[in-house]
Amino acid sequence: MTTLTTEPLATLIERLYTQASAATSPALNDVSNEERERLMHSKTEYRELYGMLKDLWLPVSRDTGKLLYMLARSTKAKAIVEYGTSFGLSTLHLAAALRDNGGGVLIGSEFEPSKIELARRHVVEGGVSDLIEIREGDALVTLARDLPSTVDLLLLDGAKALYGDVLKLVEKHLRPGALVVADNTDYCPEYLAHVRSSGNGYVSVPFADDIEVSMRLG
Repeated sequence: MTTLTTEPLATLIERLYTQASAATSPALNDVSNEERERLMHSKTEYRELYGMLKDLWLPVSRDTGKLLYMLARSTKAKAIVEYGTSFGLSTLHLAAALRDNGGGVLIGSEFEPSKIELARRHVVEGGVSDLIEIREGDALVTLARDLPSTVDLLLLDGAKALYGDVLKLVEKHLRPGALVVADNTDYCPEYLAHVRSSGNGYVSVPFADDIEVSMRLG
């Protein structure tokens, strides 16, 4: 038995996925597909886009959540950084791995206050709040300071155009063998080019349709 598959997390995670699937965002109704695509690739207007998306959960898929748990467990992760907490579904999967690894810390970043409030409730309900610190604000600020000296796993699941910038902030903390998991990488070709280039210190492979798993070499 694992923390992920027993109470209170098992029922909580299933309930949250049900809520996530029912969420809507009326603010997007008047935004064209072309404008959404432009905002997804913008490094300067991402707060405008994610303000419109504040009612959407934007969680990792169920399979990706399980993958995160497996990767964190298999690497015996003790320190995890998460870019893009949203309502906390990926956070709960990673925290379950930390618990089953014997403890540790997960530092998350989210700039939407309403999401942070609910994410904090969810981690309390899941019994893992002692493992989690959610920092409020822009990740380019909140993740630029006071990180663990050694980070075992980095999850990138916030504004896609900033993946490379967030990686640069955390990179010096990544231990050899640390993993970087990036979701929705079809929106960030520059990031993919960086981690797939042999001279940048990673071994990287695509997983499923739009996930990239990279290992830090040194």
